[in-house]
This record gives sequence, structure tokens and C-alpha cells, in this order.
Amino acid sequence: MKKILLVLLLGITIFTFAFNRPALAADATNGAKVFSANCAACHAGGKNLVQANKSLSKSDLEKYGMNSAEAIIAQVTNGKNAMPAFKARLKPEQIEDVAVYVLGEAEKGWK
Repeated sequence: MKKILLVLLLGITIFTFAFNRPALAADATNGAKVFSANCAACHAGGKNLVQANKSLSKSDLEKYGMNSAEAIIAQVTNGKNAMPAFKARLKPEQIEDVAVYVLGEAEKGWK
């Protein structure tokens, strides 16, 4: 019985660690700098100068399914429609930092 419980506990532990993604250890302060240098030309103050209805406001991020770090990272990395891909220009860590910065600013209403 002890062996069965031990194997079961070990299996649960392995499953938990194997399938849980670690939390982003992103830096919003660095994200602000990267955003200012690379994104603000089109997204100053959380706006969208190319497509005004798709701003970086919390409501628009939610409306278009962009209200997670993963979604923003994918968009910044690969681009979409009028937005260019930044994977050749920015490191993955910089893109993560931008995602955390954008989500934080959206929460604060870009003030």
C-alpha cells in the first residue's frame, strides 16, 4: 500500500511540474523603455494610430482577446495585419517586459 501511495504521489508531483508554465519574470520598468523606443510611435498613451478602434485600453485588449501576456507576446513577436513582427529586433525577454508593461498600463488606464 505504501508503494502505491508513493508512486501515486510521485506521479502527481511529476505531472504538476511538467505541465505548469513558470510565471513570467518580466520587468515592467524595462518594458516601459522598450515600449518607448519601439512601440510608442504607433501606440503612444495606449492608443493605436493605425487602427484607432484597436487601442491598448483594457476594454479593447479584452474585446480582441489580447488581455494576456501570452497573447501580447505572440502579437509583438510575430506581428499581425498592419503591425510588424519584432522578433528580429527585440529579444524574447524584452518582448515579455513590453507585455507586462502594456498590461499594467491598461489596468491603470494609461495614466
